[in-house]
Amino acid sequence: VQLQASGGGLVQAGGSLGLSCAASGLTFSRYTMGWFRQAPGKDREFMAVISRSGDSTYYADSVKGRFTISRDNAKNTVYLQMNSLKPEDTAVYYCAADRLFSTTQYAFWGQGTQVTVSS
Repeated sequence: VQLQASGGGLVQAGGSLGLSCAASGLTFSRYTMGWFRQAPGKDREFMAVISRSGDSTYYADSVKGRFTISRDNAKNTVYLQMNSLKPEDTAVYYCAADRLFSTTQYAFWGQGTQVTVSS
């Protein structure tokens, strides 16, 4: 299983950035997909999760209303659209896959993509 996250970069506060995560080696439509982040010196933090079909989503309070998770099962890809970015959103962002709808336990993890928000 391989999860390849991309789309990170440097953006000014208040700006937007879109992340993608391309999955291979698994039947994508059978997996719940999640996004997490980890800032330097901090624990990994749950951001968002989307169900296998995409009809259910759940967000951390810190990003609710600013971030949107979506997926395209035909392209084996999950997305995270991030708007109204803040300096505290700076972190390495990871995508993850699991058979269950969860905010914690995931079987497979991507390599991460760096997001830096300047003030």
